[in-house]
Amino acid sequence: MNLDDHDQFASVDETDMLSQIASLPEQLQKAWDLGLSLPLPGMSPVNRVVIAGMGGSAIGADLLVSFLLDRVTVPVTVQRDYGLPAYAFGRDTLVIVSSHSGNTEESISVFEAACRSNCQVMVITTGGKILADAQSARVPVWVFVHDGQPRSALGYTFGLLLALFVRLGLVSDQSADVKQTVSLMKELQKSIGVKVPVKSNPAKRLAGQLVGRHITVFASGFMAPVARRWKCQFNECAKTIASFEFLPEADHNTLAGICFPQEALEKEMAVFLQASADGERNQKRVVETKQIMMLEGINTDLVEARGKNRLEQMWATVLFGDYVAYYLAMAYEVDPTPIDPIWSLKEMLSK
Repeated sequence: MNLDDHDQFASVDETDMLSQIASLPEQLQKAWDLGLSLPLPGMSPVNRVVIAGMGGSAIGADLLVSFLLDRVTVPVTVQRDYGLPAYAFGRDTLVIVSSHSGNTEESISVFEAACRSNCQVMVITTGGKILADAQSARVPVWVFVHDGQPRSALGYTFGLLLALFVRLGLVSDQSADVKQTVSLMKELQKSIGVKVPVKSNPAKRLAGQLVGRHITVFASGFMAPVARRWKCQFNECAKTIASFEFLPEADHNTLAGICFPQEALEKEMAVFLQASADGERNQKRVVETKQIMMLEGINTDLVEARGKNRLEQMWATVLFGDYVAYYLAMAYEVDPTPIDPIWSLKEMLSK
């Protein structure tokens, strides 16, 4: 499909994923405001935090942990599995279970384990079994309303968590930065929206380069989970194989594996995400790693994050990647909403 023929997008995007992506700035602001206003019972001081979730419900936690890494003085981990690690027990452990549907079996398993281990527990969901279980156990729950895929609720899963951390006294107030970030995202949309032609639209141009290629997204420092978000959006929206790599770790292994098989390398595309708010050494690694791969004949591109600080650069790049994934779906003429193989697997596991 011609990406300038945006009037035809609706014929492919049958459930209007575009509106979900376009509303991400407003969703982030709404989630932040909601998180500051929802009731929160008093909690005891904690020495560690575990945030449990899967897929779209977990990526918000990844972004939060990365953003707050140099600000929060207690360890915060993301649990993408059943149960809890052995160190997560007692009242000095806070377990936050984030499940969009409320029916994710791994997240329910974590909730049950946290209750058995006498942890402090908090649930963030739209409903489902975990809402009923939390209410029965008299565990605090924050319920938000979102009619769409979990991956399109990223503003909620991040914004609510950030507000929770502020209200628990784990981090200082972020209101000004959230407001500025939302403003930047809206400004960015003026250059990457569907009506902006390919020649002036960097998101459409990048999507065009990705057609027919295996994509690997590289990022370093606080931008690492943004690379993961891009990869997941390529998988779920464009239905294409994609990977993500973190620097500097990838420079200690992945960089050696760019020689064979040569016929496959011709179909590779390495996209590097760079942010000025990242460390100087990591920024240098991004440039040099890209250069080495390019000289080996691998297709490469570099996306520079917009904004002045970590929150702005993180979220502007998330938004940019969501649009790229959407345009790639349009180029492949595939509906970005259905995820039939995932649904089929869940059906098989439920039997």
